[in-house]
Amino acid sequence: MTVQQQSTKDVEYFVGDEQMLIAGEWTAATDGEWIDVESPRDKSVIGRIPRGRAEDVEKAVAAARRAYPGWRDLRPRDRGDLFRKIADALEPEQGRIARLLSLENGNALRTQSRGETQFVVDCFRYFSGLAGEAKGESIPLNSTVLDYSRREPLGVVGAIVPWNAPLMLSALKIAPALVTGNTLVLKVAEDAPLAVLAVARICQQFLPEGVLNVITGYGTEVGEALTSHPGIAKLSFTGSTAVGRRVMEKGSEHIVPVSLELGGKSPQIVFPDADEDWVVEGTIAGMRFFRQGQSCTAGSRLFLHESIFESFVGKLVDKLAALKVGDPLDEASDMGTIVNRKQFDRVCDYVADGIGQPGVEVALGGLPPAEGPLSRGYYLQPTVFAGVSNDWRIASEEIFGPVVCAIPFRDEQEVVRMANDTSYGLAGFVWTRELGTALRTAHALEAGWVQVNQGGGQVLGQSYGGFKQSGIGREFSLEGMLDSYTQRKHVSINLGR
Repeated sequence: MTVQQQSTKDVEYFVGDEQMLIAGEWTAATDGEWIDVESPRDKSVIGRIPRGRAEDVEKAVAAARRAYPGWRDLRPRDRGDLFRKIADALEPEQGRIARLLSLENGNALRTQSRGETQFVVDCFRYFSGLAGEAKGESIPLNSTVLDYSRREPLGVVGAIVPWNAPLMLSALKIAPALVTGNTLVLKVAEDAPLAVLAVARICQQFLPEGVLNVITGYGTEVGEALTSHPGIAKLSFTGSTAVGRRVMEKGSEHIVPVSLELGGKSPQIVFPDADEDWVVEGTIAGMRFFRQGQSCTAGSRLFLHESIFESFVGKLVDKLAALKVGDPLDEASDMGTIVNRKQFDRVCDYVADGIGQPGVEVALGGLPPAEGPLSRGYYLQPTVFAGVSNDWRIASEEIFGPVVCAIPFRDEQEVVRMANDTSYGLAGFVWTRELGTALRTAHALEAGWVQVNQGGGQVLGQSYGGFKQSGIGREFSLEGMLDSYTQRKHVSINLGR
């Protein structure tokens, strides 16, 4: 596709052909094939990326293996200094990269993409300061033995990130893996690769060749080749639980350690003393409506005490109805689009299933409009189902769309049981002014991250990750960095000989 084929309106947003980063060079796929990148805001093709395959993965892993000894032996402080320089270079490029992100994955520029781009800068600076923290310990056995441990890098890390927050999730692989001395082959989502590649171009200005490699293509082709490669020493995956199972299976073939950050169906519990506007606003944030519900931590099961059920749902509907769904590049838009046709159809299927349940109340939203401005892209209105049963499909399966299920409860014991009645265990939210209720509930929830009276996103320094089928391992923190990207070696020296 050429620029000339675009309408005058679309030329401004046409990116063109992007390339993969392998061994410090920007390159097309070995076989010369391409994948179109579609913008969900209007379904136009905005560029192309290489359709990588096994041969490209082989080149990337080989480059990372060549680069590993020299990068491993570089002083940790020097590795950290490079990431500080990268962060400084990224800062003035944030506006351009944020716009690119909104263009490719449909998140609203004002409410989502600018913040995610800032997170990359903050993340690189945070982990740059932790570069020297891979410390060991000594054990005082006796006066003639020096006994100590070392934390050493693993080798070549294979990482895969999804499309919903590609910049944030890529930064959380790149920075901790590299500052601890590993090299990296990163596979980006074919639906949202452009902003990550833009960040990689800046990284490559400072990093030795082969330390960071970024490949593009389909998961069934290049992703399978990466997770199967015998030269990979560690796999780090963020995405769906179904694909996470496959990554774990492939890692087992070579006994490779695997970190997984997977799906969720997170509960939000609102107790009777929390029927207030600030709580409604907090639950909207916790539902991740500003990301169209496309978040693994989305609190999409809203448990409301029966005494406040109707009142709270009424306030929730009023606030959600005031949100503007529109062009993600429009500064006035609160919400953007679903990322692609496949996901759009999937969410619509869940909405249709919910509408068909006997006794359900569609308090807001529903299926998308068939005509008008929103029909030109993958836009969905916020949808609220009231009076849902906890065992319905829409209440038990991860929808990954702007859909919330309001479920009534009678008492604390019942709501904890319902909240934990799921195979997921990523996040949870508790809303109450009563400290004892808050702490009992937070401790009883089977989730890796519980917030009380707040619905914001993860913060650097928190050890974030899931219970049950929501994942293995932790990210965002020093502990997560050490556990995910280093291994312990013990050394014992007899000083008497």
